[in-house]
Amino acid sequence: MSSLNPAQQQLIDLLGKADTEPPAVAPELAAELGAELHAATRPLLADLGGERLWVSKAALAGIHGCEAQHVAQRAEPFTWSVPTVRGTVAHRAIELSVHWRGDRAPGELVDEALARLGNDERGPGPFLQAMNEGDRAQLRGEATDLTAKFLECFPRLKDQWWARSEAAIMYDLHDGLIVLSGRPDLTLGRPPRGTVPSKVLLDLKTGYRSPAHREDLRFYALVETLRMQVPPRKVATYYVDAARPEAEDITEAHLQAALRRTIDGIHKLVEVMHAGREPNRRPGPPCRWCVANRTCEPGMAYLTARVDDEL
Repeated sequence: MSSLNPAQQQLIDLLGKADTEPPAVAPELAAELGAELHAATRPLLADLGGERLWVSKAALAGIHGCEAQHVAQRAEPFTWSVPTVRGTVAHRAIELSVHWRGDRAPGELVDEALARLGNDERGPGPFLQAMNEGDRAQLRGEATDLTAKFLECFPRLKDQWWARSEAAIMYDLHDGLIVLSGRPDLTLGRPPRGTVPSKVLLDLKTGYRSPAHREDLRFYALVETLRMQVPPRKVATYYVDAARPEAEDITEAHLQAALRRTIDGIHKLVEVMHAGREPNRRPGPPCRWCVANRTCEPGMAYLTARVDDEL
């Protein structure tokens, strides 16, 4: 009898290797993608004025959404709270679980994560150090719940899977003036043999499904392809609350789509953040948590209409 529960077996069936390995990719694919990316972004260097542009999945998602919201959030100092730090703590606890020898209870992993994050003077460290006991108890409970959901639905990772948590991937253009960077929550799989894809890049999400999550992972796949000259075998989003994985095999068509979206996003980032173009405004559900929603007329009109519809 299998020691895996049905949710764990589902994940193995979805992410595991097939009986036959995927076909090798064309050796020139990564070089062609890189050449197109360099050529399409070279005209932007004058507007950068020597300043480095970091391109991440968050930057691309922001600039392809409401440009005004992206600009406002960049200008507004980030403040930590229990809701904003909860995922960070749970991710650190899950990261520890991946590499911890033996079994540890979710609460123990969360306590270790809180201690490590709290000792850091950067990021959420000062916030965690100053928390009152009530907020700490709430945070510990919510982070423990997320960690437990991951551990009960995710199979224990084996050493031969080469599991890495939050491993940074990067590709730079034009002597480092434009940098594509990513940090998948989990990377599974041995290095590719020749040009045969082998890795799986995986992100963990709480809450509802969003089409943007798939775009995020395709961006990771593009960066990994440019970095290693071989694409990942598969990318996947794992929705912790629902115990539901969504995965797709990476094809050349996915990489071409990610390349076009990345080039378009880089142009928008440079135009808005460096060349002085007025950012576009795109009212929608994100207006609810936009830092500029009290001064943005389209955003206020959208929120007012939503309230009227709900009455």
